Amino acid sequence: MVGIDLVDIDDVRDALRTHGDRYLRRIYTDVEITESGGRAEWLAERFAAKEATFKVLRTADEPIPWRAVEVHGESLRLEGRAAELARGRQLAVSISHEGPVAAAVVVAR
Repeated sequence: MVGIDLVDIDDVRDALRTHGDRYLRRIYTDVEITESGGRAEWLAERFAAKEATFKVLRTADEPIPWRAVEVHGESLRLEGRAAELARGRQLAVSISHEGPVAAAVVVAR
């Protein structure tokens, strides 16, 4: 199974300006927040990776908490419901950004 997601980097910038710390704490783990240094491009890549992960794990639109997926470089750390849904599967992620768009692809085997 494959999940892909694209994120407009300006949308992340707008969310940071409008909602600041509330946005960060809702979507990203403490590690991701620290590593980001507030860079919208970096955060947008992680947002896309989380969405792509949800696409390969979700069953019947069951929600997965944003912070249950943590992105480290090009690897994933899953907790809670995300880890349960991924049990027995291997996940690989690739992230990138170019110009105004961040992208991520997650492959589950």
